[in-house]
Parts: sequence; structure tokens; C-alpha cells
Amino acid sequence: MLNEFKAFIMRGNVLDLAIAVIIGAAFGKIVTSLTEDILMPVIGKVFGGLDFSSYFLVLGDVPANLEGSTDYAALKAAGVPLLGYGEFVTQAVNFLIVAFIIFLLIRAVNRVMPKAEEAPAAEAADIALLREIRDELRANRGA
Repeated sequence: MLNEFKAFIMRGNVLDLAIAVIIGAAFGKIVTSLTEDILMPVIGKVFGGLDFSSYFLVLGDVPANLEGSTDYAALKAAGVPLLGYGEFVTQAVNFLIVAFIIFLLIRAVNRVMPKAEEAPAAEAADIALLREIRDELRANRGA
């Protein structure tokens, strides 16, 4: 069983998947930074705020020391129930950016990669045998 597991892990597809997950995590950090540090402040400015993630509704009691606070992270850390629609918008935009970039990458790879030629269908065994017999008969006639 251990040898079967080792063979499974060492298959190319599993290693390719592991590499893809690692690269995807690093790529996700880049996209998160692009979204949070560049795009969302611009979008927030257009819509009248500097940070989209600071848009939320308070759904419960706020501790006295945080009364009137607009710090989403501090209120969330204090356990205040919040409806963080701004954070949701940030994550939705993040997803759309990742999906669009992956679409562009796949589109570019498909254009660069040569199209695989379709291999002719394998000949049936009986047809191959008949061809060999024919070729032998032709060779014997000429001899």
C-alpha cells in the first residue's frame, strides 16, 4: 500500500497540481495587493470614500470604548456583529480580476501553443494482419 501511495504522489499530475497551488497562492497575494492597494482606493474615491472595506452596518451592541468607531477591523476584533458589504465588494472585485487575468493567460497560451495534429486512428488488428499477408504475397510473386 505504501508503494502504491508513493507511485500516486510521484505521478506528474499530482506534482503539477502542487506546483500550481504554490504559484496560485503567490499570484493570489499579488492580485490581493493590486485590489486592496491600487484599485479599491480609486474605486472608493470615485464613490466618495477612501476605503471600500470600511463600509459596513453594525448589527449589534458596540462596546463603550469603540462607540462611534468606523474602524471595521477593530469592531470585528471586538466581536461586534457587522454586515461588511464593503469587504464583500472588495473580495468580489478581487475574484473578477483573478478570473479575468486567468482568462487572458489561457487565451494567450492557446494562441502561442501549436494546435495538436489529430493522430490517425489506430488500425484494427485484422486489417493490419491482412496488409501484412498482402505485402508478403506481393514480395513472393516478385521473387
